[in-house]
Amino acid sequence: MLGAICGDIVGSHWEFRRIKTNDFPLLVETSGFTDDTVLTCAVADALLHDRDIVESLRDWARRIKLPAHLGGYGQRFIRWVAAPTPQPPYGSYGNGAAMRVSPVAWLSDTLEDALAMSDRVTGVTHDHPEGLKGARATVHAIWLARQGTDPATIRRTMAETYGYDLTRDVYAIRATYQYTESCQGTVAEAIVCALEAANFEDALRNAVSLGGDADTLAAIAGAIAEARFGMSAELEATIRGYLPEAMIRCLDEFRTGTSAAKC
Repeated sequence: MLGAICGDIVGSHWEFRRIKTNDFPLLVETSGFTDDTVLTCAVADALLHDRDIVESLRDWARRIKLPAHLGGYGQRFIRWVAAPTPQPPYGSYGNGAAMRVSPVAWLSDTLEDALAMSDRVTGVTHDHPEGLKGARATVHAIWLARQGTDPATIRRTMAETYGYDLTRDVYAIRATYQYTESCQGTVAEAIVCALEAANFEDALRNAVSLGGDADTLAAIAGAIAEARFGMSAELEATIRGYLPEAMIRCLDEFRTGTSAAKC
């Protein structure tokens, strides 16, 4: 979960300043959390407190104010949140399905439970098959990384299970990549960024360097990379400094909840 939040904050500055290099300052004055972080906390809150996922998503999106200079929610999600009563899902295949789902991989007892929970927390908004698949693949990759599965095996599993093209390396993806907010155009690419990384920070740099939806690419890659490499205490302390008290509290509760979770 913290890996996704860190990726979101690192990528936030570059979402609309797209670059094609991994040589950039990791954090700048305008870095901050976006909707990716808010909704990741909403998913964690729902799982930790057995809370209705629709209620939690709507509550967090309404309650937490986003930095005005950074990217925000999609229009359909805004309408879904703003409606006076809970609304049905709206058929989205956007990468919002994958950006928020990482807590599922840490708070489920088995892979089967994790994938089923992924569908439940995703399908309330992103019920398109590609949206459900993107979230599942993200959870699956995090789960495998938590077990210490080697990158080649994760790559093969993702290709065989979800039909994603993982044959390209980061350099090949970067050369032709164009901005998209779909699961189809971000999840596989973010997985490659995480699996080819030498360390946690490298995964975030890979993701931002594609020149796409930087905060979400880095959130997905960061979630997987955290499971592979962990995160330094120094970087964690820095990232926590960007977050309001409600998010800090959620992170602390999440850490307590995962300390007893089974792999």
